[in-house]
Amino acid sequence: MRAYIRRVCVPAVLLSAVLLAGCSSESDSGDSVASQEPAGEAPVDEAAVEASKSASSSGAGPVLEVGETGEFATGETDEDGENYKVTSKMSVKVVSAEYVTAEQAGRSNEPENGQYVKLTLTLKNVGAAPAEIMTYGRMEWEDTDTAAQNASTRDGAGDGRILDRAYKPGQSVTGHLILDVGDEGGTVSYNGSENPNADGPVFSVNLPE
Repeated sequence: MRAYIRRVCVPAVLLSAVLLAGCSSESDSGDSVASQEPAGEAPVDEAAVEASKSASSSGAGPVLEVGETGEFATGETDEDGENYKVTSKMSVKVVSAEYVTAEQAGRSNEPENGQYVKLTLTLKNVGAAPAEIMTYGRMEWEDTDTAAQNASTRDGAGDGRILDRAYKPGQSVTGHLILDVGDEGGTVSYNGSENPNADGPVFSVNLPE
């Protein structure tokens, strides 16, 4: 009887050992799986993403009527003229647009393109960093029949203040530009963006007919 019991107990002990080994194996396997972290994504260079966004922000600025106000971004490139980034923001209000003669414009010469217009604007830095505006040589006029042509003249100092200057945050200037346009009506545009990918003017003004 004792021999019978011994023979029965031995397999029972072996079975217990097998079960324990199986549980231990499953537990270890589970721990191994749990400890395996999912493969992380490649780190994203946020600065590069922002630079890319800025460089691709090449849409045209606001098109305004007399009395309206719009905003546009200002920025800069690196020394190689690349990697454009937005640095500040300006607002522009079209105060008035008045067609004037050469005498009224204070000019001795008649307009080369056909008509002088006195465009009065209020520019204000509404961003968080300084911004520079340079309109001379960057103002163009066009209409449905005439392709864009340079409209800048050397005159433009409304209220004794010139619009072309550096603006600190919060600073503003109201002044006028004397532009040489082809005719009454049409659109004058400021093409002063430093963005090499810009596909339109910084802002435009529809002149009254």
